[in-house]
Amino acid sequence: MRKGYFLIFLILLVFSLGFGRRTAKSPVPIRVAYWGSVEEIKIIERTLREWERNHPNIRVILQHTPTSGYKQKLLTRIAGGDAPDIIFSEVNDFVYFKSKGIFLDLMPFVEKDPQINLQDYFPQIINRFMENGRLYLLPRDIAPFACVYYNRDLFEKEGVPLPTDDWDWEGLLQRAIQLTKREDKRVVRYGFYSIFWENFVYSAGGSLVDDPFHPHRLTLNSPNSLRGLKFYIDLIQKYQVMPSPQTMVGLQMNALQMFASGRLAMYASGIWETPFFRKIKSFSWDVVMFPKGPGGKRGFGSGGSGYGILKFTKYPKESWEVLKCLAGRRGQEILAESGLAQPAFKEIAFGPLFAGSPLPPTNKKMLNEAVKYIVFEPAHPKWKEARERYLEPKLELVFSGKISLEKALKEVTPLINSLLERR
Repeated sequence: MRKGYFLIFLILLVFSLGFGRRTAKSPVPIRVAYWGSVEEIKIIERTLREWERNHPNIRVILQHTPTSGYKQKLLTRIAGGDAPDIIFSEVNDFVYFKSKGIFLDLMPFVEKDPQINLQDYFPQIINRFMENGRLYLLPRDIAPFACVYYNRDLFEKEGVPLPTDDWDWEGLLQRAIQLTKREDKRVVRYGFYSIFWENFVYSAGGSLVDDPFHPHRLTLNSPNSLRGLKFYIDLIQKYQVMPSPQTMVGLQMNALQMFASGRLAMYASGIWETPFFRKIKSFSWDVVMFPKGPGGKRGFGSGGSGYGILKFTKYPKESWEVLKCLAGRRGQEILAESGLAQPAFKEIAFGPLFAGSPLPPTNKKMLNEAVKYIVFEPAHPKWKEARERYLEPKLELVFSGKISLEKALKEVTPLINSLLERR
């Protein structure tokens, strides 16, 4: 009987020692939560798999979540004790995440790591991710809403001068009028389209709020802001060179499809549309910088993104190594080649893989200049709620001609101001 117990003890001892050795050699699991398109998923997977071959001590677990509900799903996971180690965030969601106090300060890692120099990144995106000397996200890309895609063949066919980076609102309007086509009083081709009405506010010298870093009140009823909004509305209602939101619903196709099918001459958006437009074989196209406003004023909204480490991680050191891969040089090189994003790393953005790439759009180098004029949305955790809940629905009614701009702003301003007073 004793021999039996002794044998069992030996077996358990050998097993436990063997298991201990395997555990010691097992790679550290680092979970990364992110969202993105099919193209982005492929880029992230390719970047990490290349990196993992030289880092066998770390195993990266990618956890893709659809964009819709991304924030809430992550916060639910965190509340339930199932937080990932690293999360991907765009510039506006970042403000909300930061207000929840979930990020680890990255500056201690940056200061000790000779591979990372914050001077290598566009300062605008670094500043967005910093507060009081603390860095919460390492940037991956920056995304000015400064691209006006245009159908080059259509311009040449209609004898309309090609746009240049120094054009202005009047130049945009005149080209849009010339390129809008009607048949039996019905528009069959629009001259221009954009959902980024804030570009007109900024390039008119206006603003969305009183202080972008510590906003307390909406300022869309200021003279310059109104000037920008009214010009945007005139493109739809007075000149009829741009479809209204209601018209877009009736057309049953989005702006990308309209541009690709030749039913839209100019489309203002961001560089992320490039992979889709590179599939166009029926005509040549390019981009030009969004036009100047009155007095030569420039201003663009902007996106962008980065990766942060959550303070709940058990493996901060290993998470930092993965973070450097995700937001590092190689990943941004692959992004640049795809045309999907403008790298946050300046050397790559100005280099042969992005600005100097022969792939369309030829004029994408202008985005490196456009970064100087970007305006991020107000840094307030309630701003996105204010915009989606109050501002956008009212402005959609304005743009469709159902209510006046004055009435809309009168109704939403006190509601938004009330939200901004709360943090």
